Amino acid sequence: MEMATGRLFQEIQLPEQKSYDDDGIIFPLVLSPNTAQVKLCAFKEAIRDHKPWLESLLQKNGAILFRGFPVVSPSDFNDVVEAFGFPESLYVGGRASRTKVIGRIYTANECSPDMRIPFHHEMTYVPDCPSKLFFFCEEEPGSGGETPIVLSHIIYDKMKETHPDFVSRLEEHGVTYIMMMSNDDHPSSFTGSSWKSAYMTDDKKVAQQRAAKLGTKLEWTGNAVKTITGPLPAIRFDKGSERKTWFNNLTGPVNGEDKIYDKDIFIELGNGEAVPDEAMRDCLRILEEECVSIPWKNGDIMLVNNLMVLHSRMPLLKPPRRILASLCK
Repeated sequence: MEMATGRLFQEIQLPEQKSYDDDGIIFPLVLSPNTAQVKLCAFKEAIRDHKPWLESLLQKNGAILFRGFPVVSPSDFNDVVEAFGFPESLYVGGRASRTKVIGRIYTANECSPDMRIPFHHEMTYVPDCPSKLFFFCEEEPGSGGETPIVLSHIIYDKMKETHPDFVSRLEEHGVTYIMMMSNDDHPSSFTGSSWKSAYMTDDKKVAQQRAAKLGTKLEWTGNAVKTITGPLPAIRFDKGSERKTWFNNLTGPVNGEDKIYDKDIFIELGNGEAVPDEAMRDCLRILEEECVSIPWKNGDIMLVNNLMVLHSRMPLLKPPRRILASLCK
């Protein structure tokens, strides 16, 4: 079924989408051109002309997938991001290895493509995290390599139902993120950024100052550093949707089989209490049950409300895959 939504844009449906009838949410919303011969300049103009409408759709649904538009290169993608006019959010303090491609465009996480990246909100560990994320598929995967997304308020609601005591402690105490960072980037890890890359300096004193501005304490051991961030809120009230969200990266260090995803990350409650394994197992199960995973196609752009939606990455089963990203305030 297709629904007309105005000039140039039409809403289409994909089998992977979820609909939440009580709230009228379609997740994600998918928009395509209503003409076969659309040009990039017309797409950019339509974004500028319909920006308030597109923002209202993003606020309601949490994510928009733009499919079938003539976006081919990183430069095209940069032009589309610029057309939206959102201020850029710099990746200072970021934990993943990324490389600038052009303008406001960076590689997505550069860790080994056969690794699963756990569900997370981007940069929950800094005070002013990005509110919006753009992803662009320059080369679609042969197989695998999807970017699953999930509505954060659904995870909060289901976790509160399943583990009410733990969630109330989480709301009371928040979480503390503890991480080891080395002198050099380690792209094999999904949090493989060195302290030099994360704080954009070779100078330990400057790194210390930049970390402090982000609420992070650095403890040096030679050229390696332990970063301690928090306590930070683990549950966030999203004013736009008027819902509580599961705004944390608690499932980052472990996966469903209790294997360590990343030995360099440790997360505890803000009062120093350990996070119960059973709660994390249930959280991982709920995330998998509730997420939407749409296979990438060349030219896809996905706009994500980072305050409402967690995202992840599936292992690449068959290359190639090239997904680029841009972070916005």
